[in-house]
Amino acid sequence: MAQSGLIRTALYDNHLNAGAKMVDFHGFELPIWYSSIQEEHLATRKLAGIFDVSHMGLFCFRGDEVRSWLSSVSTQEFNKFRPGSCGYTHFLDVNGYIIDDMIFAISSEDEVLGVPNSTMRERMLEWLEENLPEDGSIAIEDRSDAVSIIALQGPESPSIVRGVMGELNTPGRFACQRIMENVLGVKGWIQGTGYTGERGVEIFVEDEYAPLVWDAILSDSESRAVPVGLGARNTLRLEKGYLLSGQDFLWPGLGRKSYDLPEGFLARNTVETSVPYGLDLSHEFIGKEFVDASLEGGQRLRGLLCLDRGPSPRAGHEVFDGPGEEAGLLGHVTSGGPSPSLGMVGIALAYLDETKETEAWIQCSPKRRVRALLKSPPFV
Repeated sequence: MAQSGLIRTALYDNHLNAGAKMVDFHGFELPIWYSSIQEEHLATRKLAGIFDVSHMGLFCFRGDEVRSWLSSVSTQEFNKFRPGSCGYTHFLDVNGYIIDDMIFAISSEDEVLGVPNSTMRERMLEWLEENLPEDGSIAIEDRSDAVSIIALQGPESPSIVRGVMGELNTPGRFACQRIMENVLGVKGWIQGTGYTGERGVEIFVEDEYAPLVWDAILSDSESRAVPVGLGARNTLRLEKGYLLSGQDFLWPGLGRKSYDLPEGFLARNTVETSVPYGLDLSHEFIGKEFVDASLEGGQRLRGLLCLDRGPSPRAGHEVFDGPGEEAGLLGHVTSGGPSPSLGMVGIALAYLDETKETEAWIQCSPKRRVRALLKSPPFV
């Protein structure tokens, strides 16, 4: 990756040529949108969108007992996954708080690939190395700086991948493989994952090949993909209730807060996130005793679908059990905004106290409290 102040991915020129609006995203210069967030969001839901997610990291874990070791330091039981499959997990500290989440791929019996969030890459690498076996049986290689990641998402993505990369390079959902012989002559890794809730793949290639793959997807005669920026990536994941590191959870070990909320509010464990996957209590792992203790009671991440017109919910907004001054505080919004798929109706994720009510009220402005339906994501 080239660097000039901000870090530029190997696809920087491709973004400029497509008319992207570039922004500073945690030290990376990335597109926030090309046409508009709403247009790109709807195109991904209906057809396909292509994303540059090269700011994400790539770790390679190797060793004869690598899956057993990863199980011991994460909430997922890696031994239940076979080579050629992918999954999702959390890594917790000794107090049970989420340090980071990660999509992983079992590439072979003794190798696992993992994609950490860009903002947590260095800290995650440090923490994982601190917990390596003393006998040196497990090794970690950080390949983040040499690899580009292109995500192709949407219902048309399988046919697009098939046309560009060939039938042999079209993995199913949560399947993975090395890229086999193709007309582009590129090598790398491809997996049926992504963070939009749509069918799709993530393609991992060395930086020098990234522009070739990107252009091939957009110029293919059968392709109906459009380039998509960070703005729509966020609204797409929000509609599906997917967590965002630093916003829906923030590891307290970083010593900072994402926004103005009560102290420690964003320090969470896996049970509190209500994620219906990624947690396997059949094995021992760091922080498990705190996860077990939180099974009974406590706040849970809930979805909120606005029923009244008004300002869209945003991170930090308070959520109440009624519209009046006497109403009790249930919790706070962590992610929120208008949903393009639902006609720009406001939606949100919030950690809330247990309630028997089916509705809540979001303090979307100092003078406006918006009524919302409590529901479990996804919203669409």
